[in-house]
Amino acid sequence: MPLSHRRTLTQYLIEERRRFPAASGELNALILDVSLACKAIARSVAFGALGSAQDSAQDSAAQPLDELSHEIFVRTTEWSGNLAGMASEALDQPSQIPAPYTRGKYLLVFDPLDGGGSIDVNVSVGSIFSILRLPPEADGQERELGRDVAEADFLQPGAQQVAAGYALYGPTTMLILSVGNGVVGFTLDPNLGEFKLTHPDIQVPADTQEFAINSSHARFWEPPVKRYVDECLAGKTGPRAKDFNMRWIASMVAEAHRILMRGGVFMSPRDTRDPNQTGRQRLLFEANPVGFLIEQAGGRASTGRQPLLKVKPSALHQRIGLVFGSRHEVERIERYHADTAGRDAANPLFTERSLFRN
Repeated sequence: MPLSHRRTLTQYLIEERRRFPAASGELNALILDVSLACKAIARSVAFGALGSAQDSAQDSAAQPLDELSHEIFVRTTEWSGNLAGMASEALDQPSQIPAPYTRGKYLLVFDPLDGGGSIDVNVSVGSIFSILRLPPEADGQERELGRDVAEADFLQPGAQQVAAGYALYGPTTMLILSVGNGVVGFTLDPNLGEFKLTHPDIQVPADTQEFAINSSHARFWEPPVKRYVDECLAGKTGPRAKDFNMRWIASMVAEAHRILMRGGVFMSPRDTRDPNQTGRQRLLFEANPVGFLIEQAGGRASTGRQPLLKVKPSALHQRIGLVFGSRHEVERIERYHADTAGRDAANPLFTERSLFRN
């Protein structure tokens, strides 16, 4: 049926805007532009190795999907006058809004095709995005619109995000979104080409019996992570007195979606592989938007050592350790880090034993 009781994304955004009578509507318009980009990428992903319908008709080589996804994001959002600039996981530096277009007050940060390395085996992939306000001048004065953006404009803690979300390109295409008032999920209706509200109030359960981590890196884990994983693997006979299931998809969008739907904890912790890196996940392009969603849904996001959304970024492509999911489990991992920090690491009497031997 063309009409149903389910609200569309447009209707949802209009209702949210009514909470702020002075709102200009620019944020709504930007989110709708992003949703349009996600629809276009979903269609390209669905064709897979076949390429797009146009490519097939021209019998030409298809543009790599990650490059195409980036281009779709840029072309769909740059024209409307809502953006001051954007930053893509695919580019080393921020992207300026072309001169013919009006420049607005928002910044868009996005990973156009997260998990693209697994697309050849048909694993669910997605697009992650984050929206920030253009920061004021250094003296606190309102920023003059129209100037070129700089990397420093994007280096804002995750708590300052105005909105964040992701699109999941799986058996169905879904858009998960937060505008700072909880988390909602929309499913793309292929008949109407509209995102319909199907998950109105997503909540991450505080407790769980699932965890996700790449155990092939166990020899590089720090003691708090080894301790936590060992306790989970010990099952009912161990200190946790319950069995855990381990999951690992290697697609941030798919991992976050599973946890938002049914709980769990995801760990991509800092390890000892590279002493110059504090983690593997990109803070601005992956960790912050996912962390914002998780916390808006009642979960917790952390580096293991501090709340994720309080971290002040130091570089556009900064990487960081990331732990998120069911609140009680993340808090436990934070306690284990705090316990280890208070010990003398050089004293072998206080080292953690692990089932994964170095």
